[in-house]
Amino acid sequence: MDKNSGLEGQSGPRRGAGTSPRKTSLHAPRRVFSPRSQALASGSGGVTQAEVLRHALLTPAQMAAADQATIAAGTPGTELMLAAGVAVSQAIRARWTPRPTLVLCGPGNNGGDGFVVARLLAGAGWPVRVALLGDRSALQGDAAWAAHLWKGSVEAMRPAALQGAELIVDALLGAGLSRAPEGMLARLIQAANEAGAPVCAIDVPTGLDGGSGECPGPAIQADLTVTFFRRKPAHLLLPGRALCGVVICADIGIDAAVLDTLGPLTLANHPDLWQHDFPWPRCTDHKYRRGHVLVVGGAALLGASRLACLAAARIGAGLVTLAVPAPAWAIQAGVLTSVMVEALPDDGDLTQALADARRNVLLIGPGLGRSPLARRQVLATLATRRPCVLDADALSAFADAPQDLFAALHPACVLTPHEGEFAHLFDCQGDKLLRARAAARRSGAVIVLKGADTVIAAPDGRLLINDNAPPTLATAGSGDVLAGCIAGLLAGGMPPMQAASAAVWLHGLAADRLGWGLLAEDLPGALPGALQNLAGMAGNSTERAHG
Repeated sequence: MDKNSGLEGQSGPRRGAGTSPRKTSLHAPRRVFSPRSQALASGSGGVTQAEVLRHALLTPAQMAAADQATIAAGTPGTELMLAAGVAVSQAIRARWTPRPTLVLCGPGNNGGDGFVVARLLAGAGWPVRVALLGDRSALQGDAAWAAHLWKGSVEAMRPAALQGAELIVDALLGAGLSRAPEGMLARLIQAANEAGAPVCAIDVPTGLDGGSGECPGPAIQADLTVTFFRRKPAHLLLPGRALCGVVICADIGIDAAVLDTLGPLTLANHPDLWQHDFPWPRCTDHKYRRGHVLVVGGAALLGASRLACLAAARIGAGLVTLAVPAPAWAIQAGVLTSVMVEALPDDGDLTQALADARRNVLLIGPGLGRSPLARRQVLATLATRRPCVLDADALSAFADAPQDLFAALHPACVLTPHEGEFAHLFDCQGDKLLRARAAARRSGAVIVLKGADTVIAAPDGRLLINDNAPPTLATAGSGDVLAGCIAGLLAGGMPPMQAASAAVWLHGLAADRLGWGLLAEDLPGALPGALQNLAGMAGNSTERAHG
């Protein structure tokens, strides 16, 4: 739960226990999609709001609102706190054997959860000590209730309290971090990290901002984190994901209907959000119905455009054509068999390459180069108003004039910058989510901000965080493959946000299947296996293929 808003010890959203709650029903009739939590596949007719909101990620403020709505509807805050403590204690007992345990309790409701955990573990025969940050008499609301039920002693919070602990429960702050830990709290975090004992964090590790995944100061490194109702962005974004260890999201009795009023716009990337729009081949299809991707390549770094072409073809495009400068034609044509290769005129003009309207998706950037010609070619592709994927050099070519690129973009575009390319194009400040949303809004295009915690942002504010990418994807050329995947799915008719999200997820799955030693050139060949996995998750791939 979101226990306190910062380091000041304020009680969290469940302090209202004992008052007369307003009886608000959580079971009122629901719209299929609320305006602020619309399905990614709006208009597809297949995605339900429940499927979308199952993957919602809540900010600390939204989680506090979910708590408050549940309390207002008649569930006492103490009942939520008890359920949270039960979930944490069960997770601890499932992972570790009884051992000397120290529960570090903060002054808010996160600390209240800690007192419940201490009582339950002690009742199960575990040797438990409790250390409190602040004065026990200053506890309020549900936290005071939980502390009252703890019959053991309460130690003062100091680094020396960690001595002898073989398990540490971090119930200090929860997700509502307001500023960098300092003083005693900072020293305690350092001591906990140096103690050598495993750590179970309640909600998020202390020092981690639950909304952004960033750490303004020192933070506890947890082995297990137990959160409640829905995960938060910090559980997926780095460095938060690494600090959380294994994450368990426990049901504590909050009705999912509260999400209708919260309208979360941040979700964890998952096939539930886009598989209803996935362009599975059907028996009535021919190659042009599956789409034709045109990739515009350059005269150097030839492997980049080849990787993009192969990925587009493997993920489902019916045809892929690579247009390259004449000097590169023989090389590319000699190594690509299922991809058509054509030579551009000496001046690089794309008029003829773009003349065939059946080339319904355009991909430009991998291996393109950053010359004035590259910029003209990008603008020519955008002028067609066809779906476009802009990657690598197609973005870098506009580093000194991003406004020229923004003026040419249209809603069917997907941009795939890494952090360096992003910084050259967008003057956006803040955490990764804020920057990606601002860039999507500024450009009017879908932004895939790549990294180990890739985020996909739409101009209307929707954003997905991807968490299935293994570290082996940190290798040259993997981004070219991703660009090709997006283009191939666009060619099959997926809307830009869905195509980008599906491509990122499948890209991660393909890499995970390959394991250690991955090279970018391995990825296109791993896509059929990833697609087979996805088809199995969809459950009706045979019907799709023959329907």
